[in-house]
Amino acid sequence: MERYGIITSKQKREIVLLRGRGCAYAKCTFCDYHLDKCPDEDANFNLNREVLNRVTGEYGNLEVINSGSVFELDGKTLDYIKEICKSKGINILHFESHYMYRNRIPALRREFSDFTLKMKLGLETFDFDLRENVMCKGISERNPVEISRNFDEANFLFGIFGQTVQSMERDIITGLNLFERICVNIMCENSTSVAPDEKVIAEFKSKLYPKYADNENIDILINNTDFGVGE
Repeated sequence: MERYGIITSKQKREIVLLRGRGCAYAKCTFCDYHLDKCPDEDANFNLNREVLNRVTGEYGNLEVINSGSVFELDGKTLDYIKEICKSKGINILHFESHYMYRNRIPALRREFSDFTLKMKLGLETFDFDLRENVMCKGISERNPVEISRNFDEANFLFGIFGQTVQSMERDIITGLNLFERICVNIMCENSTSVAPDEKVIAEFKSKLYPKYADNENIDILINNTDFGVGE
């Protein structure tokens, strides 16, 4: 498992994949990412400290991800993130969170007030039926504006049955209107029962990728390790 990477295109930044106690939601049908977890907080901190020690501060920008939400990282890891960022001159910090923690984000921003904090939501799509009845994301809100409240960035998942060029582009356009940045992830084969739809992926690659690949506010991950972390 690679846990440290450097993103050198578009918004340049370092990225670390840390380990927490595990995703408290863990019901998304397409995701086996939540298996990267450990109930031992000391073991998690020791691993996370080793990963964070690789951070150089080269771009003054650090993205922190884990198998769930930032709120599932132990307190010592959170304190060490602050310490590393201060010592390395990092002023922009990105965290991820499930929608269920949305009301805790203002307090987190206060806790990390020494940094410009960017919160990323695992949204996947604005299509309510697909998101909740197929992906089972646990986001009951239907209003896109309300969904975006408290978040600066969002992840989208493309390449599963039921998506079309029109629906994917609608997600991209709406996402760019409501968030500072979006990240498009293409569905990859994993241990879940949700399989990539090669026809949908081919449509994305031929009709949408050329149109949005150079947009500075969109990251597109064709493979889930394109940021240099994971396995």
